[in-house]
Amino acid sequence: MGEVPTAVVWDEALLEYRFNSNHPMDPVRLDLTAKLCQELDLFSGANVRQLSTEIASDAVLGTVHSGDYITAVKNAAEHGRPSTDHGLGTEDTPVFSEIHLGAARIVDGTRQCAQALIDGTAVRALNFAGGMHHAARSRAGGFCVYNDSAVAIQLLLDQGTRRVVYIDVDAHHGDGTQDIFYDDPRVMTISIHQTGVALYPGTGFPNETGGPGAEGSAVNIALPETTGDAGWLRAFHAVIPQLVAAFEPEVIVSQHGCDSHRDDPLSDLQLSVDAQRQSALDIAHLADEHCEGRWIATGGGGYAVHTVVPRSWAHLTGILVGSPVSLKTPVPRAWRDHVRERFEVETPETMGDAAELWWRSWELGYDPSDAVDRAVMQTRREIFPLYGLDPWFD
Repeated sequence: MGEVPTAVVWDEALLEYRFNSNHPMDPVRLDLTAKLCQELDLFSGANVRQLSTEIASDAVLGTVHSGDYITAVKNAAEHGRPSTDHGLGTEDTPVFSEIHLGAARIVDGTRQCAQALIDGTAVRALNFAGGMHHAARSRAGGFCVYNDSAVAIQLLLDQGTRRVVYIDVDAHHGDGTQDIFYDDPRVMTISIHQTGVALYPGTGFPNETGGPGAEGSAVNIALPETTGDAGWLRAFHAVIPQLVAAFEPEVIVSQHGCDSHRDDPLSDLQLSVDAQRQSALDIAHLADEHCEGRWIATGGGGYAVHTVVPRSWAHLTGILVGSPVSLKTPVPRAWRDHVRERFEVETPETMGDAAELWWRSWELGYDPSDAVDRAVMQTRREIFPLYGLDPWFD
């Protein structure tokens, strides 16, 4: 795999997207991810091109966001003016002076990923600073101001891509991305997340299936709280590969929020880094199988900023660039020393969590007494018949 041309976005200017000193989305998670990737030699392959970022123009932002919303974000930045109509100035998404520039820079990174695929300079691309999936057409939310993945998807469509599958594995529902493409039959948005009954944003139920003329283009797997590796991977494999095959996308765009980890303070899922790495391998496989490898990956949520996020996203980076990192690899001592000295945090000694990765294939049968199986079956019943698939057997 090492020879696949890959673009990776990294630029220290991305650290300027910082709400305030005690906000959970601390850009240190990006800095530590980049440092760990550098220690593991993941940016230096002959097939890897590193992209720096600029500020996305209003015209680029306007491909998925309304003009009045972009104006409201700029006013918030310039005058510190909240706009509750637009979700700006809330506890989740407070206003700060770089809010427009920081968010527009993230967009530019993921836009460049899409452009690299269009130009043929890359087959795979990664912006782990991206994945701002709660940003809707005219509203910020959940720490997200502009939706970089949506901009990238829209660019792909505008340049002739016929179908795109968006796969969101963040613990929180990818509501903004779903909303932007809800009526577009060319984009299938798939989100596997903790149920909205028990977690922000309170959406992402199986009966959210796409708008008129786009029925079946929105797919939601709403998992019970405390779902762990085996249940999560069972749900993923019981729904996503079948629908990707049926939809026949030309590109996969994925969002890899790692807040599904058992140590994350903002969700109740119980995944290991090992399972998060597995999900990235599975998405890579889907891209290879259905899209001639064309795949754009982004980061997303993740609030165990020292102990989980850098390891999870270093695994994602390794898979993207064709140099997967073994779960048994020792975390480089220089990196652990840096985190200890700078943040007084002891980090794990290995790149994995020593989890036993195993899941029951759906082919072994549906268990109505199992809450994960019931969640999976709700999604299969809603979506599978729209693609000629049998909810029980396919």
